[in-house]
Amino acid sequence: MDRTLQNTHAKLLARDINRLTQLPTETNSFTLGGCTCLSRVETVGTIVSRDMTPKFLKFGVDDGTGCVTCVMWLNQLTSSYFSRWDPNTVLLLASAARNQAADIKIGAVARVRGRVGSYRGMMQITATVVVVERDPNAEMLHWLECVRLGRSCYRIQN
Repeated sequence: MDRTLQNTHAKLLARDINRLTQLPTETNSFTLGGCTCLSRVETVGTIVSRDMTPKFLKFGVDDGTGCVTCVMWLNQLTSSYFSRWDPNTVLLLASAARNQAADIKIGAVARVRGRVGSYRGMMQITATVVVVERDPNAEMLHWLECVRLGRSCYRIQN
């Protein structure tokens, strides 16, 4: 493995996210083309599905190369994971997640950042930040950036 992107959000197209392979020795690390190790990604695309429960919002992002399932957790106030955290921080997280979830509507173009993982054999993003894009060029600019980074940094063969 000659490159690692563990502490940054790698900008990827859905096609490349779906091609990631999990490292056999680590549960939260994935390889891209056998030479880049990553755990966090960023993608931009159109929201094509939306399913909200009291615990989470599950939505699909399609960028033209494929579709990636994204999950945003909304149960910060009741989760045992957050029980050790400062209550004010948990309230801020819960409020931010609810506000972001309200903006996620089918047909909107969104930028999603989060931790990549595999669930039931399919790649998905556990979203930490979702921003609805106002710039009509955002998706195309993301595509161009992904192609440039794929060739120069990630060594992706298109």
